[in-house]
Amino acid sequence: MSSSAPPAAASSLSSSRRPSGRRVDELRAVALEPGFARHAEGSCLVRFGNTHVLCAATVEEKPPPFLRNTGRGWVTAEYGMLPRSTNTRTEREAVRGRQSGRTQEIQRLIGRSLRAVTDLGAFGERQIRIDCDVLQADGGTRTAAITGSYVALRMAFAKLLTDKTISRMPLKDHVAAVSCGVHGGQPVLDLDYAEDSTAEADANFVITGSGMLVELQASAEGAPFGENAFATMLSLARKGIDELVALQKLALADG
Repeated sequence: MSSSAPPAAASSLSSSRRPSGRRVDELRAVALEPGFARHAEGSCLVRFGNTHVLCAATVEEKPPPFLRNTGRGWVTAEYGMLPRSTNTRTEREAVRGRQSGRTQEIQRLIGRSLRAVTDLGAFGERQIRIDCDVLQADGGTRTAAITGSYVALRMAFAKLLTDKTISRMPLKDHVAAVSCGVHGGQPVLDLDYAEDSTAEADANFVITGSGMLVELQASAEGAPFGENAFATMLSLARKGIDELVALQKLALADG
């Protein structure tokens, strides 16, 4: 099953400064394809335009050592980019023998985002590991990974429920992520690489389905930006998150 973003409503917001021609409040074409990896307990191929990430959930029947004998479980993530996910080949981190700081930061962000909406005491002493592999990158890989990972995690928990391994759904809310930025002096939603590489500011927003903030990452790439620009980006992000959560529900048939 694949679900795609519906056509956005008409808006008077300018698109003239966006390389893609999108309106400032318009997501890229988004698709969520659950069950893409047949062997995983839960999986989702997520597409944010030309950014494609495969998210696969694995249920491990033991927690990390620091949670042994606590009755609590854990959700964590690993993130990586395939060598030709970008314009030029990137050496595999396994060949280099170490992960980059960027990789570690992104996978920790994914794990924190998922744990924020998970009752860790509701699925016993187990660990759910989400592997996020970037197949193709065009900006926003971390936000796509978080959005797709939620679907994979929900499917893994649903399997545990079906198998009667757990008695209730451990997820308390949806969670999704989207980028915003200031491009050409205008706050815009969901930057692709052409915008991200020339933006005056960029930000990532992780927000729950009920509108609660999980994490915000924002920085000026050129001149500092003001509170008004940040407030506009937050408003754009909330609109994007509402659309992404609707797509998650559609993909999981729980809307």
